[in-house]
Amino acid sequence: MFRRLLVRGTNWVGDSIMTIPALRELRRIFPTAHLTLMVRPWVADLFADTPLADDLLLYDNRRESFWSGVVKLRAGRFDAAVLFQNAFEAAALAFAARIPQRIGFATEARHLLLTDAFPVTPATRRKHQIYYYLDLVAQWETRLTGKTEVNYEALDYRLPVAADARAAVEAKLPDLGRHGYPVAIVPGAANSRAKQWPPQAFTALLDRLAERDELQLFLVGAPNEHPLCEAIRQGMRRPDRAATLAGELSLRESVAFLACCAVVVSNDTGPAYVAAALDRPLVTIFGPTDPNQISPFSPTARIVRKLVPCAPCLLKDCPIDHRCLTGVTPDMVCQAMLDALDTQNGLASRRDPH
Repeated sequence: MFRRLLVRGTNWVGDSIMTIPALRELRRIFPTAHLTLMVRPWVADLFADTPLADDLLLYDNRRESFWSGVVKLRAGRFDAAVLFQNAFEAAALAFAARIPQRIGFATEARHLLLTDAFPVTPATRRKHQIYYYLDLVAQWETRLTGKTEVNYEALDYRLPVAADARAAVEAKLPDLGRHGYPVAIVPGAANSRAKQWPPQAFTALLDRLAERDELQLFLVGAPNEHPLCEAIRQGMRRPDRAATLAGELSLRESVAFLACCAVVVSNDTGPAYVAAALDRPLVTIFGPTDPNQISPFSPTARIVRKLVPCAPCLLKDCPIDHRCLTGVTPDMVCQAMLDALDTQNGLASRRDPH
């Protein structure tokens, strides 16, 4: 039916992980189509080792023009474009590139630019985001064939780990896992300051964990989060008990590193979703966002939050006192992390003495 299919991916690591089941369903529906995934450069490595796309098309509207994107799409000679991204620009690019079939939700006043504009129903809005993209695929399949076989029950969002990425991590961290259980701590949040648990709380958590000799502690993040990670580490009573990896690993290497971790503790940000896709024990600290709609989707994931009347507010900056996150204590996170570690490894671990 379609020989060349474009999928416009989402912009952030966590959102990109949420699209994986929908990408698998598109592969099922169009097994012989050449599928190109258009993404921003900083999420491309998530898909480099998966069978979900035949190739990747990189586009960054922060560094290149709209018409540069149009030229790239016209060169692809696509028969159809499925837009997981909700932005107006995504539909405008596909329209300007004259892609015959343009499929997406009727958001951002872009329904006139789409050939197949589907409504975002109240039921869809209430669901977890992982089902949002599946609903788009299901509605399109129903329009094409009269029914849908999208599987909502057994979602497959796993990420493969590339052998060369694992080897690169082992070369950079030759002692990883040899002297204890690796623990990844993620104190940043890529696109929202309001999602960040206070740095001093992370330092207090690390001080508690540093008392346990069986744990190897690593602070993880993007290159621009290196100062944050170092400040947290330097604030510890024993900073030598932790290492800062922010900016030291590529995204592919970060996936391989997280796959080696015994447990991950994170704000509601990209590495938490990667850890969930790797089935790693995970503790995610939630504040202004709603975990019923967007959260790491895995049976190994635990959520720590403080219920307050103003949450979830979905704001990127707190206008008051950030009570949703300051109310989360290091003891709460430490206990959740140790429980996750015990459950995964069957350990009779000592409980935190504080």
